[in-house]
Amino acid sequence: MKRDAQATRQRILEAATAEFARYGIAGARIDRIAKASGSNKAMIYAYYHSKDQLFDAVFDALIVRNMNDVPVDVHDLAEYAARLFDQFQKYPEVFRIGVWDGLERGAVGMKTDAVVEANRHKVAEIRRAQEHGLLSATFPPNILLDLVIALTQTRPLLMDGSEQEIDHAERRRAIKDAVNALLRH
Repeated sequence: MKRDAQATRQRILEAATAEFARYGIAGARIDRIAKASGSNKAMIYAYYHSKDQLFDAVFDALIVRNMNDVPVDVHDLAEYAARLFDQFQKYPEVFRIGVWDGLERGAVGMKTDAVVEANRHKVAEIRRAQEHGLLSATFPPNILLDLVIALTQTRPLLMDGSEQEIDHAERRRAIKDAVNALLRH
């Protein structure tokens, strides 16, 4: 029976995504990834060489998916932020893996080619929009992008029961309002 290498790699990436999101890099176990993906440890190391390189592959795949699913829209940066928030809610592993990358590796994943290119493109789009007067130039384009992305990653505070938790639609609306406030001249 012929094996489908691409399907195997995909199963490994999916299992690794779940494992890294749950346990981080240090806590992730290759044997659990192998079991969940229906492969073996030797196959994982043959494809990815190390746990760190497997994490990088997961990180890159998530960034590429997010970039394709949620392209920057400088004509409506508030709606872009809201769609990015929706994406983080739909795929919470993206946020979790980003946090693990920051905690355990000093945000090395944010320096990979895929992430750098995605951010370079977004910053260039924002810069052009600012130069053409479509967006406020109050903040440099890279800082504006950082602020917009930071707003999309807000999480509800734990409530003591006396306050009502904000639902998704209300939080989405608040993010759009906050981005529009950033853009006021």
